Amino acid sequence: MAPGAAHTVGMWWRFLKAVKERQHRVAPTTWVAAIAAVIYTLVPIDLIPELVLGPLGFVDDIGLWGIFAILFAREQRRWLTGHEPR
Repeated sequence: MAPGAAHTVGMWWRFLKAVKERQHRVAPTTWVAAIAAVIYTLVPIDLIPELVLGPLGFVDDIGLWGIFAILFAREQRRWLTGHEPR
């Protein structure tokens, strides 16, 4: 693994540990997006069904996970700015 990638992976693990240990409070919208993404992925009801539209049916799933990824990255940046040396 490249040195930059190892640093990035380590940073994400430290962020997840900070969330787990309640050192960083995650915004409610991020929690809602995370729960919605998991439930929407697991529930068989779908806005754009894969059985009818084939691969195009995954667009709504990917879109919801994309929204969650953006919110999660925003949380990580918020945490990082609070922990940078000044």
